[in-house]
Amino acid sequence: MNGWINYLFNAIALGMTFLYGSVGEILTEKAGHLNLGIPGIMCMGGAGGCIALQLMYRSGIPPMLIVIISILAAFLSGVLMGAIYSFLTVTLHANQNVTGLAMTTFGVGMMKFIISKIRPLQYMYALDYFRFPFSDRTDSLKYWGVMVYLAVVVAIVASLVLSRTRVGLHLRAVGENPATADAVGINVTAYKYGATCIGSGIAALGGLFYIMDYSGSPEAYLNIEPFGWLAIALVIFALWRPYLSFFGSMIFGALFVAGSFIPGLLGLTLPMSATPLLEMLPYVVTILVLIITSIRKKRENQPPASLGQSYFREER
Repeated sequence: MNGWINYLFNAIALGMTFLYGSVGEILTEKAGHLNLGIPGIMCMGGAGGCIALQLMYRSGIPPMLIVIISILAAFLSGVLMGAIYSFLTVTLHANQNVTGLAMTTFGVGMMKFIISKIRPLQYMYALDYFRFPFSDRTDSLKYWGVMVYLAVVVAIVASLVLSRTRVGLHLRAVGENPATADAVGINVTAYKYGATCIGSGIAALGGLFYIMDYSGSPEAYLNIEPFGWLAIALVIFALWRPYLSFFGSMIFGALFVAGSFIPGLLGLTLPMSATPLLEMLPYVVTILVLIITSIRKKRENQPPASLGQSYFREER
């Protein structure tokens, strides 16, 4: 395969990790909640999926069913984390930033504990199942398994729901002005819980995808947390639009692996110290986008008006 095409396929595949996390965070932020626990939620998604795979080891269950069950397990792990976050921030009105950081610390630590207790053979056996139909490839196309296509479907569905349905309209109303939404009969608490739990479940799939598809390594779980932070940054890059996060994820993926591909493709020899600098490119691009959108001051390019603010119904 041509080097540049191989680089493109690799970048798109890695970008799906960001896409899961960013789409999940967009849904959460549309409800007015800034969830900085996405890195921990992605970690717990990876752990939940791996536990399910371990339980199905040598069970005789058909490969496709094994993939589906492990995806559901990862999703439910994220939903559980989202429910905890929602209880603390929606019901108890805890500070969203502090709660999110606590969720990340908890999720990362719990994932490392869980996966360190599992033998790699008891969950990595399913690698070829996840990489179907390209499991026999040796180039970057091998990463284009079932979860790559699932990520694209999730982004499209999320975009359509937010822009074309009554549920999406109500969710955006809750994020912009929960008091007004409450006044017209929208159940603000239900929408906040629903968006956060579903968004967390979607984000959790990114952790499973990175372990069981893109990386395919027993040590992959140690690298999930940074992707969670980049996924949050991608939300700003995508201007809180799921369909833009699809393109942003590809750009982030290309920037993140640039240090591994670009020098060789251009015939350059760079010192090892230059690789971390190249990995900073996604963050630099995000900062530039934030500056540009702030200068233009277009309302449609701004976050939901109530983002990060607790809603007290009695103050309506």
